Amino acid sequence: MLVRVQEADFDPAEILTAELPNACGAVVSFVGTVRDYSESSDILALEIEHYPGMTERELQRLQQEAARRFAILDSAIVHRFGRLGPSERIVLVAVWSSHRAAAFDACRFLIDVLKTSAPFWKKEITPTGARWVTDCPGCRAGTRHGHVHPDVLQES
Repeated sequence: MLVRVQEADFDPAEILTAELPNACGAVVSFVGTVRDYSESSDILALEIEHYPGMTERELQRLQQEAARRFAILDSAIVHRFGRLGPSERIVLVAVWSSHRAAAFDACRFLIDVLKTSAPFWKKEITPTGARWVTDCPGCRAGTRHGHVHPDVLQES
């Protein structure tokens, strides 16, 4: 299992093709990027902070939980911090499995729970000032649809 929290950009293809586990029949990945808008304003940049050490431990815990819940062979999470501009990559979640269903389910689980559980803080920089991001409606929707289990969110 790979976990990296870094300021530098990353190459998804390099991570996805580094080494395929034996019996791998599916690789599912998600790459999140900085949007240039939010509900009420344009976004000039996104500043991401994290709690070093704790963040990596929480991401590893989430990977272990995904491995317990889904039939996966391996997973990777790479998350950036610092000041990022629109269209820059923020996060990569990748899952390797023998079958696609488990890979899709585990990838969706990891990105949803990462957004609600890992100690990252995001501040949107807009033309009128800055504001902390305090809500993740898409993550709440994942929870309602069974992708993220409430007990996982409460273990943090």
